[in-house]
Amino acid sequence: MRLRHSFVYNLIIFVFAQLVWLAVLLLWIYWYVTNNIIFEQVGEELSPQIVVDAPSVAPFVVGIVMLTGLSFILVLFFRHLSIQIRLTKLYDNFIANITHELKSPLSSIQLYLETLRTREVPPDKSKEFYDLMIRDSARLQNLINSILEISALEGKQNRNHFTTQRVNEIFPKLIRDSVEQFRLPDNSLDVKVSGDCEVFIDVNSFKMVFDNLVDNAVKYSPGNLKIEVFANCNPKKLIVDFKDNAIGIAGKEQKKIFQKFYRIYDKDIPNVKGTGLGLYWAREIIKTHKGKISVHSDGRGKGTTFRIELPVVKKKKTPPKKEKER
Repeated sequence: MRLRHSFVYNLIIFVFAQLVWLAVLLLWIYWYVTNNIIFEQVGEELSPQIVVDAPSVAPFVVGIVMLTGLSFILVLFFRHLSIQIRLTKLYDNFIANITHELKSPLSSIQLYLETLRTREVPPDKSKEFYDLMIRDSARLQNLINSILEISALEGKQNRNHFTTQRVNEIFPKLIRDSVEQFRLPDNSLDVKVSGDCEVFIDVNSFKMVFDNLVDNAVKYSPGNLKIEVFANCNPKKLIVDFKDNAIGIAGKEQKKIFQKFYRIYDKDIPNVKGTGLGLYWAREIIKTHKGKISVHSDGRGKGTTFRIELPVVKKKKTPPKKEKER
């Protein structure tokens, strides 16, 4: 549907630009022919002063205005076209990445199954094979679910279950669950919560946000990953800083990483897997919570800090109890 709308949009701009150009051309031709006929018929009978003052500048002014409008339309057209070309390139990269992400665990599962079927495998080894197949199946399931969730999110068909949660209880748990999911050591995580407040969130959706942030840190960390999370409550909003010691993000990349399908290429870590949807998905989820996410990095080798801001649940003021009359 989006591609159809994009095609119609470009077609309308192109046709309108051609009509403007044709109108300018016809206007000037009409002006020239009309004035030429007039001067041929009565030009010799007019005084030189009248001849000089006779031509009107209106057609020129109208023509210049129309050409200016045409130039603006063409600039708009080529800008929109360049955006479409960039999105098409990102989409092609996404297809290539998603194909690899799907084929890799499928090939692994197929290899283990063929091994179990054709060979005598010791019980301990077969258990290891089953565990690896379960892991790859979960990886496939998570990948498919992420694509379906993003589609539902964009189509506003997702069904969130919002509940009021205390920050000092739910956020450390969600972050630790994400870290455990990636089998990171306990000393790789430090969580601190300052203040006490409540937020209105969908717990499962926010678990996905932290999953993507942890996954991003793991992918772009050369080793000895350290994650620090600081949650600070104030009367108006909750601020969560998710900081890692990974390779960092260049300034020009920081404005792009939340775009759909966008991925950062680093020559030192060339084989990073992914689809370019994780941070885009995190941003969209936070937007449904009426919050925002931003990123800051001092550059290469300086790590990255993601900041999440959410509105807090305002506590109702209870009126003071009246003293009973004696």
